[in-house]
Amino acid sequence: MPHSRPVEATALGVQEQVTDPPPARGRRPVRRTAVAVLAVLVPTVLVGLHALAYGAWEVDDAGITFAYARSVATGAGPVLQPGLPPVEGWSNPAWLALLVLGHWLGLFDHGTWFGVPDYVAYPKALGLLCVAGALAAFHAAASAVSRRPALVTVLTGTVLAAIPSFVAWCVSGLENSLLVLAVAGIAAVLVRARAALPAPGPAVACGLLAALAALTRPEGLIYAGAFPIAVLLVARRGRLLAAVGAAALSVAAFAVPVGAYLAWRLAVFGQWLPTTAVAKSQGLPTVAGFAKVTELVGYAGWLAVLGGVLLVGAGLTRPGLRDGLLVLLVPLALALAAFGVLVPDWMEQYRFASPVWALGAFAVALAGVEVLDGLRGRGRVVVAATAAVAALLSGTGWLAAGQAFRANPTAPMCLIVVNTGREFNGYMDVLGLREATFFAPEIGGGALTGRALLVDGAGLAEPTIAAFWAADDTAGLREYVLAEVRPTFVRAHGEFRPIVALETDPRFARDYVEIGPSPNGGANWVRRELVPDEATLQRLQAWARVADAADARQRATPRAACGDRLEVGATTA
Repeated sequence: MPHSRPVEATALGVQEQVTDPPPARGRRPVRRTAVAVLAVLVPTVLVGLHALAYGAWEVDDAGITFAYARSVATGAGPVLQPGLPPVEGWSNPAWLALLVLGHWLGLFDHGTWFGVPDYVAYPKALGLLCVAGALAAFHAAASAVSRRPALVTVLTGTVLAAIPSFVAWCVSGLENSLLVLAVAGIAAVLVRARAALPAPGPAVACGLLAALAALTRPEGLIYAGAFPIAVLLVARRGRLLAAVGAAALSVAAFAVPVGAYLAWRLAVFGQWLPTTAVAKSQGLPTVAGFAKVTELVGYAGWLAVLGGVLLVGAGLTRPGLRDGLLVLLVPLALALAAFGVLVPDWMEQYRFASPVWALGAFAVALAGVEVLDGLRGRGRVVVAATAAVAALLSGTGWLAAGQAFRANPTAPMCLIVVNTGREFNGYMDVLGLREATFFAPEIGGGALTGRALLVDGAGLAEPTIAAFWAADDTAGLREYVLAEVRPTFVRAHGEFRPIVALETDPRFARDYVEIGPSPNGGANWVRRELVPDEATLQRLQAWARVADAADARQRATPRAACGDRLEVGATTA
């Protein structure tokens, strides 16, 4: 007969009953491991297959981090382009570090992977790896409270693989997948340690994972509260003092790496917040901000959300599942709060909702499997039929959302490479300029390929302009650009053009000549003194026609790459 050792301490400081397998069944642990691997691998492959629908698309904001990664990796320092001053124009230092590491290892910004540009392959592979890590964390959590952890993991991953918002942003080149991994790790530690949360191991683990979340995205700071809230929720009577001590330990573990990074920021940049946060004018939470959480309900599907809430509610009544679900709901609630706090994003498909989708899908899958397991006959039929209808309704909406995003993905980085980097390199060649400055609203692709030093019209990598946006002072912005910066080239289009309204200032017509119009209601300008005659303007306009044709080709294929390498100075791929 197998024998049990009553208590054994795990690596996280959790005490669990450990049962030795009988000798005749020595293959069972191997089989269990294989099932766990498949439970993670299968939905990860599904996420990857969905990601193929978006091709090589990466959002231009990712290009900003790519440019900083290149500068750091090559020794230029924390600058958008060599020659510009240090500016913290990123808000994802942990993701930036992974890109720098990839550059040092020759995996990123060097060439191709089997014919795929590594500026596409490496960030997307990292994204899928982080998704796999998150699913592995969910499997570990489910193993502690469910008799069917593999089924819970597969259901969770399959739902996530169907959500365009989750998949698109996890392979966008941005840091969403790393944030999901950090938050899933917190959830796993809390669920597995639910009966012994005052222990120091889980406290430190959650604090460090919260630090990773905070260094991945600014709103990740909120997850520093996950362990303190959870430990106070489930602390046993008489252990309140231990719970408070463990909560303090978790906060300390969080504060050390985050504090070190903050000290470095103050020393290098002299400010408390990254320039990106200043430019976006992030303020205090508002009721209207939290109201936008209801948009996520509409996106997920009202029936699916209602059914999920009922399943989780039913799961909370099950003694063996209650504490696990209760602590899992803590990071989920924090994820919803973070989404509500953030200034609404202009990008499509709810870029800031990735942790909500991941934790929500896991909570519903975990509760659903356990509740359904406890039902018989008619109850199972009702729950299964309702789930099928909800899946059909939500799936229909997700299919439409995915098709719309596939046809018109948000701000493709390669489009900016073509019409901001390479196009203006051509203008510099026509004018024989070795140096130039360039005021533009999108800068990621331009920073990776352009020779002109960029002045970020959105303020993400330009502190002075960021301050004008924070103060809603467009008049001050115009004064700064036209009187102090006096850029060689100007590009404006879309909503940016009338908001900044450079053309309303008489100095603009005096100092700049229009090269020609550009798509999306835009135009390009150059300083008038660089165009001494009509022949020069005609040469600029001739190149503009060539550049417009390249722009049109890239717009017609918004999910396409833009060459094997993104090199500074090139005018074509």
